[in-house]
Amino acid sequence: MSVILTLGTARRTLELDAAIVDLDGTMVDTIGDFVQAITRMLADLQLPNLGAEDVQHMVGKGTEHLLRSVLAHVLQHGGHPEQDLSDAVQALFPQALARYEHHYIVINGQYSSVYAGVLEGLHTLKNAGLRLACVTNKPLAFTLPLLQAKGLDGLFEQVFGGDSFPRKKPDPMPLLKTCEALGTAPARTLMLGDSSNDAQAARAAGCPVVLVSYGYNHGQPVQAVDADGVVDSLVQLALK
Repeated sequence: MSVILTLGTARRTLELDAAIVDLDGTMVDTIGDFVQAITRMLADLQLPNLGAEDVQHMVGKGTEHLLRSVLAHVLQHGGHPEQDLSDAVQALFPQALARYEHHYIVINGQYSSVYAGVLEGLHTLKNAGLRLACVTNKPLAFTLPLLQAKGLDGLFEQVFGGDSFPRKKPDPMPLLKTCEALGTAPARTLMLGDSSNDAQAARAAGCPVVLVSYGYNHGQPVQAVDADGVVDSLVQLALK
């Protein structure tokens, strides 16, 4: 089928059979969940808190990277010596992960919301015949309940989390494995995401990629990322 992506005055036609969709920052604004779980985790460890903007810049590369970044940030800003910062982070990491997971599973979805246009956009893609999969770096144990809580679970044939494969995005493995599961060629499988992680994974896998403008992207402008296009809403993915 032909999918026409309308990006401002530009029109790009791609022959597609499927779409792989990222979760955090693409379908659901989950910063509130991250902030709540991190705040409670840091309190358990008797460490200072950090703001939502700092958390937003750290999201996107999986739970382990997020927590290591959080710990390094609060320790460094708390005056911890730079020379043994990595050792201090490593020492705290197991307890931090345990407390974070304890809190996140409890509040998962309570402080998050589906972005405007996501449901309509996904239904349009699905009704046009595209096969849909969700691929995220969020652990699968957090991903499945969140999709269900937000009414998104029934839209996807396949759902894979950051622990579903040995490597996470931006490695191409999750996208290539998802194409295998769907039985589609990467060149005919669109990646929809919000960050350079998604774009790098797509480019390496041979998938076309379109990014949303409203996501996280580690605090950097998404327009500077190598992608086939940027949209302000999934409803801008026009079909013919």
